[in-house]
Formats: sequence, C-alpha cells, structure tokens
Amino acid sequence: MIDTRTAPYAALLLRVSLGILFLAHGLLLKVFTFTIPGTVSFFQSVGYPGYFAYLVIAGEIGGGLALIFGVWTRSISLLLLPIMIGATLQHVGGGWLFTNQGGGWEFPVFWTVALIVQALLGDGAYALRASRTNDSVGNLTGAYAR
Repeated sequence: MIDTRTAPYAALLLRVSLGILFLAHGLLLKVFTFTIPGTVSFFQSVGYPGYFAYLVIAGEIGGGLALIFGVWTRSISLLLLPIMIGATLQHVGGGWLFTNQGGGWEFPVFWTVALIVQALLGDGAYALRASRTNDSVGNLTGAYAR
C-alpha cells in the first residue's frame, strides 16, 4: 500500500536528486572539467557523431534544471532515457562495477531505472508545474504538489 501522505515527498527527493546529478554531470563534468571541445572529441573517439555531445550537454543541464524545479517531470524523465541508455552502452565493456577500468555499467543502469521510476511517480511535492493527471494511488502528482 502506498502512503499518499509521504509518497509526494519521496518523488520530490528522487526528482531533485536526479536533477542535481544531471546538472553536475552536464555542467561540472562535461563543460568545466572535460570542456565542450573535449567532450565532442570524446564522443567522436567512441564512434558517436560530435554533435551528440552538444545534445547530451544540453539535455543533462536543461533536464537537470527542469527536474530540480519540477517542470514537465514525467516527460523530462523519459526524454533523458536515451542519454542514459547511450551511457550504459558506452560502459558495457567495462564490466559491472563502475569503479572498473573505463567504468562499468552499474551506475548508468541504476540511473536509467531511477528515471523510469520518476516518470511513473510524477512531479511529487513542490513542483513548479504540477502534472494534472490522476494516479491510481490518490493523485500524488497534482493534489500534493506545492
């Protein structure tokens, strides 16, 4: 049984955590650490078109901010899935553990699952743009979003 009193806050915690991770990954890692040209070069070195780097950077930063603020949470969560599927495919050769040489696929797969859970949960509490959909567990996204 879902506790409709606390579930909106669980969705909020997941939403903000995912948003911060995406923002940090896109801005701190790809823009400030690797730089945009470095990220483009990396994408090209692993066989992706260079312009994918720009799409991923924009997706991670914009998607992260949208999740933090609770704007189009379900849609943003689903739109970020291709980025995480691409990251998972990139890390498959590194084995399971993310601490392996080249990074493993445990973290990208977990992140992918968390995005699916967020899409299923919806906005949660304190979203700027609360969904107007009714959930079978008591309208968790609309009635409780503040």
